[in-house]
Amino acid sequence: MRARLALAAGALLAVTAATVSTAHAGPADGLSVDPVGTLADDGSITLSGYYRCVDDSAGPVFVSSTLIQGDRSAGIGGTQAVCDGLVHEWTNSAVVKEPGYRAGGARVEATLMQLAPDGPMGLPLPDFLARQSQDVTLGS
Repeated sequence: MRARLALAAGALLAVTAATVSTAHAGPADGLSVDPVGTLADDGSITLSGYYRCVDDSAGPVFVSSTLIQGDRSAGIGGTQAVCDGLVHEWTNSAVVKEPGYRAGGARVEATLMQLAPDGPMGLPLPDFLARQSQDVTLGS
């Protein structure tokens, strides 16, 4: 487990430098996606990775993920982030019946997003802190 965390932390540091491009993102905000996802017989899909964020004082932060395979695309869950400057694991799961996914290659688009009350009448608007796109293999 420690080896996996160390590898993830190293990957996250590299991802942080390469993917944080919005004006509101802090220097330590980052996101990674594991290269393997799980596809269960009932259509459940589980994706995971690591994130780090520093400041959630402007509003809650979430890790969202979208799975793309061929011409199919579906949002796979959303995890609320803990923004304490430490590296944390995220896991998103969903049952996707239509469109059906199959074992093999796919792509994951993950986003570290903060909901900040900057919109009209104080409604929350998304502020993207980090994005990561990763080819993955879905397996059982």
